[in-house]
Formats: sequence, structure tokens, C-alpha cells
Amino acid sequence: MVFQMIFILLIVLFFVSLTLYVRRISINQRKRAQNNTKIEQKLDRIIELLEQGKLNK
Repeated sequence: MVFQMIFILLIVLFFVSLTLYVRRISINQRKRAQNNTKIEQKLDRIIELLEQGKLNK
């Protein structure tokens, strides 16, 4: 009886841990995607400024 309870608790703990792990990975991927978008926007702005500088010369 005691071993069955321990086994069931371990299974529950495994699924809770797995769920939290997947959730954390998902959140990190979203943050990374947002950061990449911001970097792309900044690079586009830098390219525009460089092109404007070439046209003004």
C-alpha cells in the first residue's frame, strides 16, 4: 500500500515537472522570437541610415 502511494506520487511529480519544463521552454522561445524581431528592426533602421548617408554624399 505504501509503495503504491509512493509510486503514484512519483508519477504525478514526473508529469508536473514535465509540464513545467515544456511551459518554460515555450516562454523562452517566445522571448527569443521577440528579441530577434527587435534586432531585425534595429538592423533595418541602421541600413536605412547608411543608405541615406551614401545618397547624401
